[in-house]
Amino acid sequence: MTQNAQNAQSTQSTPDTQNAPEAGNGTVLVVGGTGKTGRRVAQRLTARGIPVRIGSRAAAPPFVWEDPATWDAALEGVGSVYVTYYPDLGLPGAADAIGAFSAQAVARGARRLVLLSGRGDKGALDSEERVKESGADWTVLRASWFHQNFSESFFLEPVLAGELVLPTGDAVEPFIDADDIADVATAVLTGPGHTGRTYELTGPRSLGFGEVAAELTRVTGREIHYRPVPVDLYRAGLEARGLPVEFADLFGLILDGRNAVPAHGVREVLGREPRDFADYVRETAATGVWNGAPDRP
Repeated sequence: MTQNAQNAQSTQSTPDTQNAPEAGNGTVLVVGGTGKTGRRVAQRLTARGIPVRIGSRAAAPPFVWEDPATWDAALEGVGSVYVTYYPDLGLPGAADAIGAFSAQAVARGARRLVLLSGRGDKGALDSEERVKESGADWTVLRASWFHQNFSESFFLEPVLAGELVLPTGDAVEPFIDADDIADVATAVLTGPGHTGRTYELTGPRSLGFGEVAAELTRVTGREIHYRPVPVDLYRAGLEARGLPVEFADLFGLILDGRNAVPAHGVREVLGREPRDFADYVRETAATGVWNGAPDRP
């Protein structure tokens, strides 16, 4: 829900074999290794000289959540796993898949499982419990919504079109940078002291979507407006575009205020503050990603 400058600051340019995973030797499987956080985690681990296997449909061997027959080959020789689930951990069927995969990973010799979960997502709690029940040395990372939702997916097209039409009202969210999540995940995968811990990962302050639109307008020079709409209308729009209507339900995580207050997980793990949304916008605008036209009206 992802730049280069942050990557350069938080990865090492030479291999560091002393940072090999504490729990279990061998390769780290990064499930969702081409996604927003997964590819960043893979980059950081590779920079440290740690063997990485990408878990994705296009990888060799492929990894497909809907096809458990693909899991065994992906887990061969793996000591640790960074687990992300697509499309969302709180959707029906996710917990069963997470539970089955976690048990298989442990049976194949993976000791450390780091799960990317959603902050305040009650539906994701079942998946978290299934990881804990697997017998692995587990860590849960509960993240708020990503800065990169506005530049890499989900909200990029509306930003390019100049209007964020969302069922979020006046609610606020402490958006987090995907680079911060990747830094935390890398630290947890490679360092001691994180087994059995749950970290809440957010940015340093909470923003409403009107504030997001204003910041994007100020930095990009484009007029970007925020228009709140009812959830039912937004759900109908998703259906009309052939997108999962369940995505509309995820906005409930923002609307009831359960995630409005920032947390301190980034500081707990890394000893520094997370990146602010304004810094993300300034650095991302320099890449030109917001200079184009939307793919569709």
